[in-house]
Amino acid sequence: MKRVPRRLLIVPAATTLLAAAFGLILPANAQTFSSSYTSSAPKDCHTIGKPEDSNGSTTQVCPGKSGLVVLISVDDLRETVSVGPNRAAAAKEPAAETWFAPFNSTAHTVEWRAVDGRPFAIIQRWLIADNNALDKTGSPTTKPMLAVTRLPPGPVCHVAYIDGQANRNPNELARQAADEFARDFNCGKDEVKVIGEKGAAVSLAKR
Repeated sequence: MKRVPRRLLIVPAATTLLAAAFGLILPANAQTFSSSYTSSAPKDCHTIGKPEDSNGSTTQVCPGKSGLVVLISVDDLRETVSVGPNRAAAAKEPAAETWFAPFNSTAHTVEWRAVDGRPFAIIQRWLIADNNALDKTGSPTTKPMLAVTRLPPGPVCHVAYIDGQANRNPNELARQAADEFARDFNCGKDEVKVIGEKGAAVSLAKR
């Protein structure tokens, strides 16, 4: 039988000890990021007001995560989206006063970004009307954009915009922006970040 040199036996043992040491340290400091989803479709929300009102305004209160609700307000074909423990609280947040000049709407899926099970941001897909790009019927086409919104504790406000057409991986960029910026974002002081390439949707939203 061929003898293995003694010096070769020492390295695996030392490596095992180092791995064990790091194994004890890393789980204590590691954070687990995850996504879950809720619906903001009218059938899943409590609608306040009637679409046939003269100004077309409606308000929807949709169930969220961790005791939070999503407040979606529509006025003159423009939406605002806010989050809070209840409708009244959500209506007082900066996000409830943040709207885009072009006509716009949101998709009916809300992505909740969480760390260790605690949500800290939502990601939503917006469709922004482009009056300079008309379809065959003469109506404005829409351009997709993802918006990242930070959640309590602290104010609720937009953190980042990601253009849905100019970037090949907008969903991943939105999650990365949420994970890196949302929790430390200072509403009212920090400027909303444009992540990735700036395309038509972001340009329209930022006017």
